[in-house]
Amino acid sequence: MNLIRPMLPADIASVLRIQAHCYLPDNIESEAVIRARLASAPDTAWVAEVNGAVCAYLVGYRSRLGKVGALGDGFEPAKAPDCLYLHDLAVGPQARGLGLGPRLVTHALSQARREGLAWAALVSVQGSQGFWRQRGFVASQLDDPDQALALASYAGGPACYMTQALLDLTVSFDQTERFAYNL
Repeated sequence: MNLIRPMLPADIASVLRIQAHCYLPDNIESEAVIRARLASAPDTAWVAEVNGAVCAYLVGYRSRLGKVGALGDGFEPAKAPDCLYLHDLAVGPQARGLGLGPRLVTHALSQARREGLAWAALVSVQGSQGFWRQRGFVASQLDDPDQALALASYAGGPACYMTQALLDLTVSFDQTERFAYNL
């Protein structure tokens, strides 16, 4: 049986194992960082279980559009969020092909819509842009130099900032959007 549920501190050992299977060594984040993030944004962290074993996870936090979470930084949920920032999605090798990644994303985006957040955003790494495009995300350019620097903190080829409008917005955007915010 497959189950999506909130992440708990007891799940962190499984999250670390999954992370080690999925990411390049320079993109792996420490146990201390993961614990601090879970403590700061526990209601936007989920795991997927198969037969009682954690096989995938997704963590994020409420943020502002155009703000990038750098690799290794803590989560700083925004006081007036307009965006669910999806920081990390990983599916362990034993669960690939079961649809857990898409199910976790759908779960997170549904929650964001219920909360009235207008956007979802993320940094695509290690060639994952196709996966995110299939989920409705588009590449978006960051004009703020500090945010571009945060984007460059990810290893394994060019990282890409991607966004998705979650609500029916009256403003129309090109496929590549530009954001220049004072954050």
